[in-house]
Amino acid sequence: MQAKGEFALVNQNMEIARARPGQPVKNGTMAHDHDLYMLLTDAAAEHRAAAALHEYTPQLEELALRDDHRLYLAIAQRAWGVAHWLSGEYEPAEARLERALELFRQLDTRWQAGRTHRIAGELNLENSNRDEARRHFTLALEAFEAMKALPDLERTRAALSELG
Repeated sequence: MQAKGEFALVNQNMEIARARPGQPVKNGTMAHDHDLYMLLTDAAAEHRAAAALHEYTPQLEELALRDDHRLYLAIAQRAWGVAHWLSGEYEPAEARLERALELFRQLDTRWQAGRTHRIAGELNLENSNRDEARRHFTLALEAFEAMKALPDLERTRAALSELG
């Protein structure tokens, strides 16, 4: 399946950046591999691009573990959660999302935690667990309201509204 729309543009630009040599650096710093893989992985998770998730997530996770980069490790955990979800593997998906939430809470990254709660809500909704979906959407909503993250806030409100 070929990437389309916004994800295709992100993917195309990140692949171009990844192919460029890193030295010499002019006018600032260059993105490192773990930064590029984080962007590729996060975009793939957001756009539910299974093939890209399986390509980029292992690389991000490896680099995050190597560098002890807990934020990127949490993003990789969330991406693995989405990858498992897309494969119909609900228990591993939930476990990965919970691990991501644990790391995001330790880092006090409300927006990232809110995004992960929203994904967990969507997973639970698909899995016919409406109460758990509502719980995750409510926690996401609280995080987004605290930050005034309007696009995420509106998207989460719409998901809660559909639950009734």
